[in-house]
Amino acid sequence: MIGSTVINQRQHVGLQKLLVLAATARSLLGANEKYKFIQDEASGESTLVGSCLRILDNLEHTCAVGQLVYESVEAHHKVYRTGSGCLLFLAGAWSRTALECLRSGISPRHIAAAMTEGMDVCIDVCKNSSISFEAPCESPQKRITKVPTGSGHMTATGLKASKVKLSRHFCWTESESVSVPQPHLPDIAHLADGLRHGCDDAMDLVLQASCMQLKYGPKDTHYVFDVNKVLTCVLPGFSEDHAHVSPGCVVLLDADQSAVAHSLQDTPLNVALIHGDLSCTYRHLGFNQPTGVQHVNDQSCLPSLSKKEEWMQKVLVLLLRLEVDLVLVSGLVGEEVIQCCCKHRMLTVGKVKASIINEMANATGAVPVAYATQLSKHCVGTGVKVGIWREIQSDRRTCVYIYPGCRTQLVTAVITSFLHSKLQVLEDRFWACAYRLHYALKDKAVLPGAGEPEMICVHHLQRQVNVAHPRDGQTNSFRGVVLNLMAEGFVDYISTVMANSAGISQVQAKTAVNQQLQDFKGDHNVSAKLSRLVLDLDERSPQFSAVRSVRPRKVYDNLSVKVEAWRTALDLVLLVLQADAEIITGVEESSRGAQAELNFL
Repeated sequence: MIGSTVINQRQHVGLQKLLVLAATARSLLGANEKYKFIQDEASGESTLVGSCLRILDNLEHTCAVGQLVYESVEAHHKVYRTGSGCLLFLAGAWSRTALECLRSGISPRHIAAAMTEGMDVCIDVCKNSSISFEAPCESPQKRITKVPTGSGHMTATGLKASKVKLSRHFCWTESESVSVPQPHLPDIAHLADGLRHGCDDAMDLVLQASCMQLKYGPKDTHYVFDVNKVLTCVLPGFSEDHAHVSPGCVVLLDADQSAVAHSLQDTPLNVALIHGDLSCTYRHLGFNQPTGVQHVNDQSCLPSLSKKEEWMQKVLVLLLRLEVDLVLVSGLVGEEVIQCCCKHRMLTVGKVKASIINEMANATGAVPVAYATQLSKHCVGTGVKVGIWREIQSDRRTCVYIYPGCRTQLVTAVITSFLHSKLQVLEDRFWACAYRLHYALKDKAVLPGAGEPEMICVHHLQRQVNVAHPRDGQTNSFRGVVLNLMAEGFVDYISTVMANSAGISQVQAKTAVNQQLQDFKGDHNVSAKLSRLVLDLDERSPQFSAVRSVRPRKVYDNLSVKVEAWRTALDLVLLVLQADAEIITGVEESSRGAQAELNFL
């Protein structure tokens, strides 16, 4: 990818590489996300991907910038499961900002200061544009706030009555002249409806899981969809219509384990829970192996068991004495251990989330241990049941559900598809929707979607150019350049999302955005006006005529996710900028004229 782009080896190589890597995010923004195939030149194998993280997962990162980008996106994804495309795109857009500023003679120190100031303005915009709600039984209400001095005044967007739907990102709406609360709709469903972002099937599964948790969860506290008590089980060989949500834990078992599950189904089972690997070599985190220890055996002439066999025999005797039927392990379980347990009608399941282990402990009364040899009678839980859902004849595996046998918020989303390569994409979409709903309820607030926060940020960044700097009392020219270029990054982001969502060209989308910016009056009905402009640009487009009969839908974004994505993107750019400023590259001793072309920092 980088090899197909010309990079000036004498100037700011890190920022140029970051700009090139970020280009992978362009087609993955918006409602009409496109799949990509990544082919391994060595083996010829290809992988289907549908997100920025999966693209970076399958690339070979041969430079420090590539590794840094991958680690930043991966860290964000682990926490939020959504927003990685926004992060990567803006990192590229603001890398271009830094490059243009450097070429204009602005020092890295001044660039960093101005971009940090611009980010503070944008964070204020997000916080003051948010739509808050106090409890799940209340619909979002319009909240009117003021931006601190120097950032102008603004009114947060409320819910408006939609008339024409262009896409999930851009809706033509007409707002009422007075602020009124919306009718009391099904809260979680209404909130989830605005957070679908084009993933209708995935969000439907999330809603089912949420309903199950609400049914068994506490009623006296503010409800937050608990993603730690949600599992996914990907099941190839079935159509996507078979996807569903089941209470308890659903797992895939091989033929030998399936036979044990058949013999144990519909009877109360004793369960043992283990945090870590079920093996003789596993040691907990922080364990220090004692040094200088020698083992002496007087019976060296007698045949003896290996250390592994001796451990297995000890654990097996212990499990049989405690009458354990099911062992759930958060780590790995060796094949030999599984086979040995199967011979004695014991079911062993590995790679169970630690949060699921804890939920099982609460539901069954079991006490999790780090090592199987620590198990005792009071550590064993009771009341677990095992049932068979489906048998997969193609690979002789069985889909089994494990239910604690009491009221529990533990649920599993079973994700199915005939295409094995598509399962990862569907699973990623489910988790993205689950975390959007989780953080919306956790924040007790959402942001208006359709690019409204970004448009307001552009407006305030451009206004901030004329605000005197508090330290020297005068407007600095470099601040104006940096803030204007930073705003252009947001314009590029909005137009890209708009082009991908509405099926128009990048030029048409940017024209619509710039026209809206010229007419911006702070009324925050941005999505309505953008949609009207796009419709005017090409009313004959089949994309537009097809959506007029579609039920309108308000779009929301997550407050904390968006803020963190913006911050991470800027941190990434500033880190690479500082590294480029400290390393001079591309100067060969034999090149006399090289220093003339070098832009010293």
